[in-house]
Amino acid sequence: MSGAPAGPRPASAEETGPGRLDLLLVPPRARTGWRVLPARVVAMCVVELQKLRHDRTELYTRAVQPALWLLIFGETFTRIKAIPTGGIPYIDFLAPGIIAQSAMFIAIFYGIMIIWERDAGILTKLLVTPTPRAALISGKAFASGVKALIQAVVVIVIAAALGVGLTWNPLRLLGVAVVVVLGSAFFSCLSMTIAGIVLTRDRLMGIGQAITMPLFFASNALYPVAIMPGWLQVVSKINPLSYQVDALRGLLLGTPSHLPLDFGVLLVAAALGIAAASSLLGRLAR
Repeated sequence: MSGAPAGPRPASAEETGPGRLDLLLVPPRARTGWRVLPARVVAMCVVELQKLRHDRTELYTRAVQPALWLLIFGETFTRIKAIPTGGIPYIDFLAPGIIAQSAMFIAIFYGIMIIWERDAGILTKLLVTPTPRAALISGKAFASGVKALIQAVVVIVIAAALGVGLTWNPLRLLGVAVVVVLGSAFFSCLSMTIAGIVLTRDRLMGIGQAITMPLFFASNALYPVAIMPGWLQVVSKINPLSYQVDALRGLLLGTPSHLPLDFGVLLVAAALGIAAASSLLGRLAR
């Protein structure tokens, strides 16, 4: 009696090879630590910026306000010479402050977007991925910085058209980009931190509107710190916007500044902002 034809014999470990057998038994080791964090920060930043492809209205509308500040406020106060600016035209003095202001105004309402993502269920899905919370926040923070860079280019073009004596040194312009991104990262993290506390868009909008103008007027964006009253000088010295404006003036105009201190304060402020917003992200998603 003949037996049934034998089926194909399973490959042995020797035929597959030790390397192939190891791949079957041991899954590939996932990237962890410092190798995966930058990649995920960049990925989150790109996801945020993809939204601009579908709607660029925000970029156009946000360019109106800085243009009005330079064209109306800057030109008027240059003529009346009411504010001492150390021998440079007032509109030159004002231009770096308007760059910082427009960047802050973009970033300070960034928490509304993360609340919208919570309401749409997107934030919960992001939190169950292996991506660290700090990477989620950092990606959003630096995306706001890239948006602010676009605003900074608009302000620089308008200022150059008005005759402001700006530098075109590539290294200084690179420093300007870093300052704008760091300042925007801090203010967007501040907004997301507030969002993690108040939890609703209406409350966040109210608080955002309440703090933006005080932050702006309690800085050196419109006038030198030396002519402020004493109590306002104290507030200005703890306001990160003042250090951002000081760095922008030093880089763009070549005026006396404290660049190592300015960069140090902005770096520390951005790091603390990322840490604070990351710690409240879970509360926002509940």
